[in-house]
Amino acid sequence: MKKNILFALFVACMTIALPARAQLVIEITSGADQLLPIAVVPFGYSGTSPLPEDVAGIVESDLQRSGVFESIPRENMLSLPNSSQNVFYRDWRLLQADYVLVGGIENNGNGTFRISYELLNVLTQSRVGKREALDVKPSNFRDAAHFISDKIYEQLTGIRGAFSTRILYVTAEGDRAAPTYKLQVADADGHRPQVIVSSKEPILSPSWSRDGRNIAYVMFRNRRPSIFIQELATGKQQQLTQFRGLNGAPAWSPDGKKLALVLSKDNNPEIYTLDIATRRLERMTNHYSIDTEPTWEPDGQGIIFTSDRGGNPQIYRLDVRTKNVERVTFEGNSNTRARMTPDGRYLVTVQKNDGNYHVALQDMNTGRVQILTETYLDESPSIAPNGSMVMYATSDRGKGILSVVSVDGLVKYRLPSAQGDVREPAWSPYFK
Repeated sequence: MKKNILFALFVACMTIALPARAQLVIEITSGADQLLPIAVVPFGYSGTSPLPEDVAGIVESDLQRSGVFESIPRENMLSLPNSSQNVFYRDWRLLQADYVLVGGIENNGNGTFRISYELLNVLTQSRVGKREALDVKPSNFRDAAHFISDKIYEQLTGIRGAFSTRILYVTAEGDRAAPTYKLQVADADGHRPQVIVSSKEPILSPSWSRDGRNIAYVMFRNRRPSIFIQELATGKQQQLTQFRGLNGAPAWSPDGKKLALVLSKDNNPEIYTLDIATRRLERMTNHYSIDTEPTWEPDGQGIIFTSDRGGNPQIYRLDVRTKNVERVTFEGNSNTRARMTPDGRYLVTVQKNDGNYHVALQDMNTGRVQILTETYLDESPSIAPNGSMVMYATSDRGKGILSVVSVDGLVKYRLPSAQGDVREPAWSPYFK
């Protein structure tokens, strides 16, 4: 009876939603104290037909959102050069810019445009790298802008950028009593949302395969949960499980061949693995407690999961080979929904303290724990593939929104919808 009640409460908490619209709007709420000043000059264009996107504006927004850069406002710029030959470095020294990005756009006349750009070091008065050029269709201007942002970020930080990645999230539209749930995919900045699947019943726990080609998720049918996988390019959908009771929390293995998942077909929520090709199930835990929310370690040797076997929900590690289990988290009243950074160094959890739920970061080497957020109802953290940022769901004035925080806790921004609730974020891997 206890476990049935806990399961019912879990499902109820995850499925409450308000009406929503797909589009997300970025609101930067705080930043680090020491940022790298960069001027992203509007790209030159001599054509007469309007461009589909402001490439320089998208790059500026990407870099500023990263928490590493501080952009020089356009209205403060003393000149608008489109190549290094037209740059007067004294103008940018006056504005205290360390770097300047200049570029131009030309119509190739064959349905494509050439976007060229240069990154310049103001102090050394030299180009960083070489002048680059991209030939793109009008529909790919945003892709080109995110690509440029990734290149600049990596050139100046040594860390691969994650601006070209994507996010999954769940919204609900319509009447609160009978909403339509939609699983959507969008750019990492919330733009270009697309509906993956729509249902009158709840959709939960979206998860990316490690190559970004497939997703797994939980969808209810006739009030019963089942696990599905879907190919993004074709929309082809497969139902993997339909066992009695709980079918939940799918998580892809690093090699993409298995899913870790939670089943209660034997009257208790346990961690299983499912071989996708053969549909072979293997039970990984066997305990009277509730075991749930699995995620794989980056090397595939362990599964991190939530369990109340110690009295309160905490994070445990399961050795995939031996099936030995050890406790990982000890601070806070509880820890749930764990995720690991790609290098395996940090563990991100939702930690409960004094009735509040915050996103916490635990160093797996030292055990040191840092609270990253100041909101109070945080859930479902998901980590960028470069390990720099954490996206999570939270509540603002009674409305569900997505927020992002850097792993050092210094940078925060929100991606609220124009109206309604957004939940269950999942940050994609790199696509190449």
